[in-house]
Amino acid sequence: MSHIPKIFLKQNEERRIKSGHLWIFSNEILDTEGDPVNGDLVEVFDSKEAFIGCGFFNKNSLISVRMVDHNRVEDFYSLAKERILNALALRREIYPNRNSFRLLFSESDYMPGLIIDKYNNTYVLQIYSFGMQENIGAVVKILQEELGAKNIFSKNEVNFRQLEGLPLEDEIYLGSINGESINDGAVEYYVDFTSGQKTGFYFDQNDNRFFIENFSKNKTVLDAFCNAGGFGLHAARAGANSVTFIDSSNTEIERAKVNFSLNNFVAQGEFINIDVFIYLESCVVKNKKFDLVIIDPPAFAKNKRSLPAAKKGYEKLNKLAMQIVEPGGYLAASSCSYHLSEEEFISIMINASTKAGRGIQLLHFSGASKDHPELPAMKETSYLKFAVVRLID
Repeated sequence: MSHIPKIFLKQNEERRIKSGHLWIFSNEILDTEGDPVNGDLVEVFDSKEAFIGCGFFNKNSLISVRMVDHNRVEDFYSLAKERILNALALRREIYPNRNSFRLLFSESDYMPGLIIDKYNNTYVLQIYSFGMQENIGAVVKILQEELGAKNIFSKNEVNFRQLEGLPLEDEIYLGSINGESINDGAVEYYVDFTSGQKTGFYFDQNDNRFFIENFSKNKTVLDAFCNAGGFGLHAARAGANSVTFIDSSNTEIERAKVNFSLNNFVAQGEFINIDVFIYLESCVVKNKKFDLVIIDPPAFAKNKRSLPAAKKGYEKLNKLAMQIVEPGGYLAASSCSYHLSEEEFISIMINASTKAGRGIQLLHFSGASKDHPELPAMKETSYLKFAVVRLID
């Protein structure tokens, strides 16, 4: 194994890695041996030359090494096969009635820089690691031979690819890009991969969509930033009287309409293509109120620099939402901004309630669905915040 390049860390920089974190940053490296090139599998040693594990190297990225295993890796194909089948077994156990879910959540499933969403026999990839891109042929082979994949293609986010110095073009690895009809365990959706967000569907909110059913029966419901309609569809399933779907994207409103009609709900559905802030402000002016308001905005904080402005945006949004909830009604609020901490999110809720002149009771707080596991030693694997509060006057 002497031909494999080696990375030596500065003194004490191995502590975080040994505790379970999987990223080695460029400023933590003392020396390299063997001239590693981007995408190489390298062996990592501490400053005393004790072996720590193996990872993918990228000299152009701030994350210079993404750890793959704490043992020596003889055969990446065998390792990837074991990791993917382990990830599938977990999802089968927690979601026995589903055939569509996040199959692989990068670092959290010990396949750093690789996300795989499963839509029946269609697999959509997001590849954010140079090493994973170099070995994507092995992943495609595993999905095809072990899982019976019919279609495999990528839908990457440009900024993450740029950080790794990877080509920005998406690829079709197998089959073609067609739509898929999926079931989230209760609700039917049609997923159009050509126009949908992310890989086509937000699996991360799935468990939270089921949770809001507890507060939906016989209620008037507002699903703001509705996207494909997931929260509102679950409210309708649980017996809501009416659901109003709001999104600034006409494409998403049309998707929500299609999904609503697919499920033949009894609830009355209203679909409005409008900026959410403008709609909420008009409701405040008209004194229009709902029993349950759900706000699931896109990430306001894309990086640390944008956090102060994002906090103001979240506070304004939550204040407006709280103003249009009936006394004793509920607000379900989310943030998918990784840079916004749980404590900051709760603080925003408190400030918003003060400015709205409403009291709040926190009933529920959670993160992403169980097909998005977190590594406790790696806070970067936790990003979604979801809170349900009851409004009291």
